[in-house]
Amino acid sequence: MPELPEVEVVRAGLAPAVVGARVSAIDVLDERALTRHPRGSADFVARLEGRAITAAARRGKFLWLPLDGDADALVAHLGMSGQLLLRSPDAPAERHERIRLHIEHPQHGRLAVVFADQRTFGSLAVDVLLSAPDGAAGGRGTAKALVPSQVAHIARDALDPAFDEAGFVVAVRRRASGIKRILLDQTLVSGIGNIYADESLWAARIHPETEGRSLSTRALRRLLHEVRLVLEKALAEGGTSFDAQYVNVNGQTGYFAHSLNAYGRTGQPCPRCGEPIARVAFMNRSSHLCPVCQRRR
Repeated sequence: MPELPEVEVVRAGLAPAVVGARVSAIDVLDERALTRHPRGSADFVARLEGRAITAAARRGKFLWLPLDGDADALVAHLGMSGQLLLRSPDAPAERHERIRLHIEHPQHGRLAVVFADQRTFGSLAVDVLLSAPDGAAGGRGTAKALVPSQVAHIARDALDPAFDEAGFVVAVRRRASGIKRILLDQTLVSGIGNIYADESLWAARIHPETEGRSLSTRALRRLLHEVRLVLEKALAEGGTSFDAQYVNVNGQTGYFAHSLNAYGRTGQPCPRCGEPIARVAFMNRSSHLCPVCQRRR
């Protein structure tokens, strides 16, 4: 599933082309791409057609395009394999294309924004905007303290200037759950999935099953420091691509996979100590760790 770096790369790629553009028409080719818009395709088109896009914003793994009037926004969640692609207005249909937005930009002219999704777990929706409870900007890419109702329960991410680090530390130290499970809780800190949890815990030398309540404030601040470094490096390298399912708006893959130290490196030597990286079962998925550097204490 695309995590913070991948969604942020998509947001940053969309912004120059869509901010200031007006939606001229919408082609809904598959209503499965509107599972988050319960009123169906006719309502989706009616609420979006003719509207101007005023920003491109993100919180955690959610992306949204606020619409004129500040009352609602086009919300996108990429799910497992969703893609938002910029194409010429008459470009042929993409493989697994579900929805196509035709837009007109005052500088760039006519463009198409294509939502393609192989596994159909992603979705678009037009959703109402709510006031952010802390009064800070709703997410990356917007200065307004507004957030879609479908995103309101999602915590800020560790790169957000308004992220409450002290509150995060206090919350973690009250939990008996393993620290990796805590990092994946999007209501506590957003944007981190399996890949970046494994990488951050490897960097901080913490075993993923270490209970949150057993970690010191110092250890948790060190972990947050490593989380930020990992996310920033992944952003600089365009995200992580293991296959063609994650691409940026131009269809290009990221190359952070070449910088991974733990995730997906089962049996390969730990870059720090040389011990083979181990893969262990975790929540119907896997964790990757160094059994020497990340001993469970």
